[in-house]
Amino acid sequence: MRGAPNIGIAAAYGLAMAIAISDGDESAITDAADLLRGSRPTAVNLAWAVDRVQTAALAAPHAKRAPAARAEAERIHASEDAASAAIALQGADLLAGATRILTHCNTGALACGGTGSALAVAVELAQRTEITVLACETRPLLQGARLTIWELRRAGIPHELLVDAAAAGLMRRGEVDAVIVGCDRVAANGDVANKVGTYAHALAARAAGIPFVVAGPTSTIDASIASGDEIVIEERAAEEVRHAGGVLLTEADTPCRNPAFDVTPAQLVTALVTERGIASPPTRESIAALLARSPSGDAGP
Repeated sequence: MRGAPNIGIAAAYGLAMAIAISDGDESAITDAADLLRGSRPTAVNLAWAVDRVQTAALAAPHAKRAPAARAEAERIHASEDAASAAIALQGADLLAGATRILTHCNTGALACGGTGSALAVAVELAQRTEITVLACETRPLLQGARLTIWELRRAGIPHELLVDAAAAGLMRRGEVDAVIVGCDRVAANGDVANKVGTYAHALAARAAGIPFVVAGPTSTIDASIASGDEIVIEERAAEEVRHAGGVLLTEADTPCRNPAFDVTPAQLVTALVTERGIASPPTRESIAALLARSPSGDAGP
């Protein structure tokens, strides 16, 4: 399972299933919740969803814990689908006039609720005007080449695939109008953790003077951490770097570094697009204001 919002949705249903199997036993619920929370440290949506389901279950009478957990998981799923639709509309409004959109990793229906986050914005833009999406291949697991291209082809959106290292040069030559990416965790100050390589795109976009936009549901915002320095970055197996498509690329015992994510400072982000509105630029104050709103965008209680 991959994609921060989908990880949260899957975790919600997973805990609901565990609760049903355990007949509502509180210690079993706690054990299952702890196991799920520890499985993926970077994407905050997982802990957010697990906490919601666990709280809903334990607040219900013992005999009704399983249906309460299932109902909460379904609410999470529905809210993430609705968030995707809202993000698509607001992001497309923000990027009106941009016809050459660069993106990284995969942020469509294969990663999120609904039609996605950043890729959902591109889909909405394509319904309004002619665009071309430049998709970075996203080494080492090639989510852009394998997944984003498949989704763009399925949606009938013109697209081109490029190696990750080509993005900066294309931006410098004026061949990209805007960059839009997803996010796995956003700190209270607006720092963004996303698929490794995102930070380099943000630096290149700033140098080229084009917008660098992050799109994601508010479930990805972690107001409990002050900055991106507190985000745990998953370090994955060396085999992912040594191989591509099952083919060994280097010496079999080559030491490797394989951080799965990097952190982009808020100062490099033009706007954070969520279902509750847009933080432009993302700051501690603008993000707090987003979180204070209801999902419809109105001021919360």
